[in-house]
Formats: sequence, C-alpha cells, structure tokens
Amino acid sequence: MAPSDEELWREQCRAQLQRDVARRIKYGFCHVHKPGLDDAPDRAFATMAEYRAWCDESLPQYLGYRAARDR
Repeated sequence: MAPSDEELWREQCRAQLQRDVARRIKYGFCHVHKPGLDDAPDRAFATMAEYRAWCDESLPQYLGYRAARDR
C-alpha cells in the first residue's frame, strides 16, 4: 500500500530535523525575483505617502504591498 500524503509529509519533517541548522536555512528558503523590489539597489522617499503611491504604481499586487481597500 502506498504511503499517504500525510505520512510522506511527516517523513520529510523527520528527515529535516536530522539536518544541522546551516542546511535547514539553506534548504528552507526559496529565493525568487520580486519585480519592482529587486530591480534597483535602493530607493528613498520623502514621505510615506510617496512610498505608498510608488508601491501602488510599481509593484505587482501578489507581493502584498498595496493599500487595503474597502470592498
């Protein structure tokens, strides 16, 4: 009988606990390019309003930097 998804997940967790901290950190993060944020080395804004306007105009919505809106 094939192991269930939960059993496979638990097995992966047990294996992860056997790794040292450096390897947990190495394999625990997924580095992806973030459009708009990673495209320039730095930015400066005079006000929070300017920063928020830049976020609304420049960043994809899925990154979560947009202002909350009423539905």
